[in-house]
Amino acid sequence: MKNSEITGLSQEELVVRIAEEKENLVKLKFAHTISAIENPTRITKVRKDIARLNTEMTKRKAASASETK
Repeated sequence: MKNSEITGLSQEELVVRIAEEKENLVKLKFAHTISAIENPTRITKVRKDIARLNTEMTKRKAASASETK
Protein backbone atom coordinates (compact mmCIF):
# COMPACT_ATOMS: atom_id res chain seq x y z
CA MET A 1 0.00 0.00 0.00
CA LYS A 2 1.39 3.36 -1.02
CA ASN A 3 1.50 6.40 1.24
CA SER A 4 -0.65 8.34 -1.23
CA GLU A 5 -3.36 5.69 -0.86
CA ILE A 6 -3.11 5.85 2.92
CA THR A 7 -3.42 9.63 3.08
CA GLY A 8 -6.55 9.40 0.90
CA LEU A 9 -8.35 7.26 3.47
CA SER A 10 -10.77 8.72 5.97
CA GLN A 11 -10.33 8.24 9.72
CA GLU A 12 -12.91 5.43 9.82
CA GLU A 13 -11.35 3.71 6.81
CA LEU A 14 -7.95 3.87 8.53
CA VAL A 15 -9.31 2.15 11.63
CA VAL A 16 -10.98 -0.56 9.55
CA ARG A 17 -7.90 -1.06 7.39
CA ILE A 18 -5.62 -1.40 10.43
CA ALA A 19 -7.91 -4.06 11.88
CA GLU A 20 -8.02 -5.93 8.57
CA GLU A 21 -4.25 -5.84 8.14
CA LYS A 22 -3.66 -7.02 11.71
CA GLU A 23 -6.03 -9.93 11.12
CA ASN A 24 -4.25 -10.70 7.85
CA LEU A 25 -0.89 -10.69 9.66
CA VAL A 26 -2.14 -13.16 12.27
CA LYS A 27 -3.41 -15.47 9.52
CA LEU A 28 -0.14 -15.24 7.61
CA LYS A 29 1.92 -16.01 10.73
CA PHE A 30 -0.32 -18.95 11.54
CA ALA A 31 -0.08 -20.31 8.00
CA HIS A 32 3.69 -19.90 8.06
CA THR A 33 3.92 -21.74 11.38
CA ILE A 34 1.87 -24.68 10.12
CA SER A 35 3.69 -24.98 6.81
CA ALA A 36 6.06 -22.59 5.12
CA ILE A 37 4.19 -20.08 2.99
CA GLU A 38 5.28 -19.55 -0.59
CA ASN A 39 6.48 -15.99 -0.07
CA PRO A 40 7.45 -15.21 3.55
CA THR A 41 8.30 -11.61 2.65
CA ARG A 42 4.54 -11.01 2.58
CA ILE A 43 4.67 -11.05 6.39
CA THR A 44 7.21 -8.22 6.34
CA LYS A 45 5.16 -6.27 3.81
CA VAL A 46 2.01 -6.54 5.94
CA ARG A 47 3.92 -5.44 9.05
CA LYS A 48 5.24 -2.39 7.21
CA ASP A 49 1.75 -1.56 5.91
CA ILE A 50 0.40 -1.69 9.48
CA ALA A 51 3.21 0.62 10.59
CA ARG A 52 2.41 3.08 7.79
CA LEU A 53 -1.26 3.06 8.71
CA ASN A 54 -0.48 3.61 12.38
CA THR A 55 1.89 6.45 11.50
CA GLU A 56 -0.83 8.19 9.51
CA MET A 57 -3.27 7.70 12.39
CA THR A 58 -0.78 9.24 14.83
CA LYS A 59 -0.15 12.16 12.48
CA ARG A 60 -3.86 12.89 12.24
CA LYS A 61 -4.32 12.69 16.01
CA ALA A 62 -1.43 15.08 16.56
CA ALA A 63 -2.83 17.48 13.98
CA SER A 64 -6.27 17.46 15.54
CA ALA A 65 -4.79 17.92 19.02
CA SER A 66 -2.77 20.94 17.90
CA GLU A 67 -5.86 22.46 16.26
CA THR A 68 -7.86 22.27 19.49
CA LYS A 69 -5.25 24.19 21.48
